[in-house]
Amino acid sequence: MNNIREVADLFDNILKEKNVNKYTYTLVNSEKQEINVENGEFKLMRTVFDKYTSIKVFKDNKMGSASGNDFSKDALINLAEAGVSAAESSPEDPCHDMAPDQGKEVFRQGLYEPDMDKFIDRIQECIDTIKKEYPKVLVMSAVGSYNKSNWISRNTNGTEFEDFSGHYNFYIQISASEDGINTGISGAGVCVDNLDAPFIELGNFRKSLEDICNSIHTKSLEGKFEGTVILTPDAVQQFLGMLIGNYMSDGVIIDETSLWLNKVGEQVASDKLTISKKPFDERIVCGERGTQDGFRTENVTLIEKGVLKTHSLSLYAANKTGRPVVKNTGWDLIVEPGDKSLEEMIKSVDKGLIMGGYSGGEPGTNGEFSGVAKNSFFIENGEVKYAVSETMVNGNLGEIVKNIRDISKEQICDGSSVVPYIAVSGVVISGK
Repeated sequence: MNNIREVADLFDNILKEKNVNKYTYTLVNSEKQEINVENGEFKLMRTVFDKYTSIKVFKDNKMGSASGNDFSKDALINLAEAGVSAAESSPEDPCHDMAPDQGKEVFRQGLYEPDMDKFIDRIQECIDTIKKEYPKVLVMSAVGSYNKSNWISRNTNGTEFEDFSGHYNFYIQISASEDGINTGISGAGVCVDNLDAPFIELGNFRKSLEDICNSIHTKSLEGKFEGTVILTPDAVQQFLGMLIGNYMSDGVIIDETSLWLNKVGEQVASDKLTISKKPFDERIVCGERGTQDGFRTENVTLIEKGVLKTHSLSLYAANKTGRPVVKNTGWDLIVEPGDKSLEEMIKSVDKGLIMGGYSGGEPGTNGEFSGVAKNSFFIENGEVKYAVSETMVNGNLGEIVKNIRDISKEQICDGSSVVPYIAVSGVVISGK
């Protein structure tokens, strides 16, 4: 890997020679050692090296950006020229800016030298365990990688961040079959910075394997009813992503179309719900350390006991609207647990679904959503009856977070998020 600080020094000199007076840039040097398994057999082992460069140039209330993948002097000269050209051709907008001086800091996360032999052993162990304990499951593919990166970010306000990080990723793609009947495709994955535990005991591996085994024989629901939906951690992340995008993000606040436009400090959800983005949480592997605007990343609570604490705004949106900037542009999602077990939550449902995922269009500006419940199970009288097919769900994002019945004690931690199950009422469920 190139000495990234020497490359940054060279880039600074190029920008100085070209009289670029206000800019921010990031240089990334990364290495991936990848292992691929297909149908239980190791098929590919390779190492991939990659470089990434990006710059924002500010000139006369204009901002232009450019990116590339080459650290050579000629490429950096071209990148600087492309950034200047983009700025000169952009419309004026004084709201474009970068973070003030954040000082100089070096971040170190994860592990910097992998144990590839043990990593391969853990992958083989997982595949063997699935074959033994879940004979109906086919591991269609498994991908493991050790990812190492070194990035540096500088701006003309004086900030300099450098980050060294390394972690393992492991993901399986699975299906199941019995008596000639096959399921669709599902998956499970985890990000870790050590190999202390078997992969199958981490994240949502075992639950995903159990669920796909129980999804071989499906039934279609009849009719339409309003019921309770227990969102799995995967589905929780989908819905919270839509919620943040629809009510709290740059576009809807700038356009003033958000229904939570003037709700900061007010109750917008059940007091059971607390949502944060916490890259410094010990359960998060290699979390964000510097934002896209050049701030040192901070943990941020978006909703606390149902109260909206802040919108999720970039520096540009904050300048445009006069509202506070959020110094966090990652995901690193933490949803606080509740006081009931998943089993207790299921027993409390008269009629509804456990919903593993959602497939549908983007919600409307009013928060209305409509789509297909994926990897889902019908609950009746407190019991899981069967896996469902061709089932639609309809509701409103703003209303379902008000109608949270329970949040589970259990949380799924996959290295990039820590999320429980959430039961919500008032969802319209439609079968044939």
